[in-house]
Amino acid sequence: MDAGRRRRGPGVLPGFVVVIAAVAGVSYTAWILEFLFSPNIDVVDGYVSELSARDQPYHLVFSAGDFITGVLTIGVALAALLMLRRRPWAVIGWTSLLLFGVWAIGDSLFSMDCAPSIDTTCALRERAERVSFSHQFHSVTSSLVIFFGIAAVLALSIAARRYGWWPVLAHWGWLLALTQTVVTLGTLVLMYLGVWLGLAQRLQISVLCLGLLVIAWALNVDRLRYRQACDAAASTKPAREKAGSSPR
Repeated sequence: MDAGRRRRGPGVLPGFVVVIAAVAGVSYTAWILEFLFSPNIDVVDGYVSELSARDQPYHLVFSAGDFITGVLTIGVALAALLMLRRRPWAVIGWTSLLLFGVWAIGDSLFSMDCAPSIDTTCALRERAERVSFSHQFHSVTSSLVIFFGIAAVLALSIAARRYGWWPVLAHWGWLLALTQTVVTLGTLVLMYLGVWLGLAQRLQISVLCLGLLVIAWALNVDRLRYRQACDAAASTKPAREKAGSSPR
């Protein structure tokens, strides 16, 4: 029965990998600490990236959140690629999650110089392109984080539906990917209008956090079901052996 289940399903990851996936989702919510450490950043119009700008007093706290998330998601993705069954959409999903982690680390390493929403001099330097490469490149890393985050959840939800795996992802993954896509398109419109960018970006990150937590939830549910199947098989084995050894 164990072998048959492994052939049909994706396989299971160790419990500590599931915990790591959940911690990655939680650590990506570090921006919530802005209400405690960086109350001057405008929640409505200020970018979340400004929290980790090098001139901000607690920038290392917010950079650490991105870095930890990146490292942990890379670990989860590598474990999934090495230990779970490889089917095309699943490989695309886990690879996208790995790249999400890579660019999340990039977000933490290529931080902004300053916070333009609260610093007029910084805003003028930014418009004149007199900021560092790190400041300019941060927009690239942030965009790629969003792109690969959407791609990971969408591809894994497609894999879940197509292969009959991870019911939680099959049910919720596509909805989260769709929501993230709509929010991202809305952010582009708001960027053109120059309003509410802070709210839009915080919503983007919140949906990404939910995506990471749903992935952890799906892996945990699959793991628990596999353990229940193993326990059920183990409990019925003595009865079958006893019936098989009874005199005819």
